[in-house]
Amino acid sequence: MKLKIAVTAVAVTTALAACGAQQPGGAAGAWPRKGKPVTLVVAFAPGAAVDAAARVVAPVLEKELGTNVEVLNKPGAGGQIGYTALAKAKADGYTIGATGSPSVVVSPLDPSRGAAYTRQSFLPLGMQVLDPMLVGVAPDSPYKDLKGLVEAVKAKPKSVTVTTTGVQTGEHFALADIRQKTGAEFAPVHFSEGAASAIAAFLGKHVGAYVGNVSDVKDLVSQGKIKVLGVMSAQRSPFLPDAPTFAEQGYQVEAATARGYSAPAGLPADVRTKIETALKKAIEDPAVVAKMKALGLATVYKSGQDYTTYWTEQETTFKQALPLVRNDQS
Repeated sequence: MKLKIAVTAVAVTTALAACGAQQPGGAAGAWPRKGKPVTLVVAFAPGAAVDAAARVVAPVLEKELGTNVEVLNKPGAGGQIGYTALAKAKADGYTIGATGSPSVVVSPLDPSRGAAYTRQSFLPLGMQVLDPMLVGVAPDSPYKDLKGLVEAVKAKPKSVTVTTTGVQTGEHFALADIRQKTGAEFAPVHFSEGAASAIAAFLGKHVGAYVGNVSDVKDLVSQGKIKVLGVMSAQRSPFLPDAPTFAEQGYQVEAATARGYSAPAGLPADVRTKIETALKKAIEDPAVVAKMKALGLATVYKSGQDYTTYWTEQETTFKQALPLVRNDQS
C-alpha cells in the first residue's frame, strides 16, 4: 500500500511539473495573470507618430489579451534609451515595445553608439506601418521647389539646417542618401527625443527645413504651416496627394520608417503566440486602421516571422550605408 501511494505521488508531481514547464512562471494557460498589466515601451516622446500608433493599438490589444496595456514613454538618444529598457526587461510577456527602423536596427551595428543590446536581444512580433519620409520648408521659405533647395545646398554645402530625430535615425540615413544621389550636403540638427521636438524647432524657425515622415506633417500641411517639397516614395502619398515625389522631380530617393512591435528575446513560445495573435487582430481591426489613416499612417501588417525577415534585410541595407552616415554626423 505504501509503495502504491508513493508511486502515485511521484506521478502527480511529474505531471504537475510538466504542466508548469509549458508556461512562463509555471502558469500555462493562465497568462496573462488577472490584474497584471502589460507594459508597452515607446522609445520616443508623447506626440510622435510611433507613440500615437501605440496608443491606438493599446485599447484593442487590451481587449484581446484580457488585461490592461500601459504605454510607457522612454525617449532619448534616438530611441536607444527605450530600446535598452525593452531589451533588459524580463522575457515573460509583461513587457513589449514599439520598435522603429532604422533606429532599432542601426544602433547596435555601430560600436561608437555603445548600445547595450544586439539584434538578438529582440523578438519581432509584428509590423504595423510603413511611413514615407519627406522634405518640407516654411510657406514663406525662399525655396519654392525641391530643385531650388537642392541646387542652393549644392552650391553652398551645409548652408541649410534640417531636422532629424537623432543620429543614425531614418531622417539621418535619408539625408545621406540625398547627398549621395544629388550632391546636396545638408546640415543635420538632431532632436533625439523624437518628432515632436523636431517639429517645434521647425515651427519656431530654428532650422531651415524639416525632414521627417508623412504622418508627422499631415495636419501641418492642412493648417498651411509647412510646404512639402518632396516625398521619398515611389508614388505620391494618399495622405498628401498634392505633394510631388522625389522621383517625379528627377531624384531617385526613397526612404521610409517601418514601425512594429517586439519583445525581449527568450519569450516563451505559448506567450509569443498569444501576443502575436492579439497584435494581428489589433493592427488589422477596422477601427484601428481607420484611426491610423486619420493620423496619416498606412497599415502594412507583417507577421512576426515576416517582420523578422524584413528586419534582417534592413540590416544589410543599413550596414552598406553606415559609413556614409558616419561621415555625415555632426
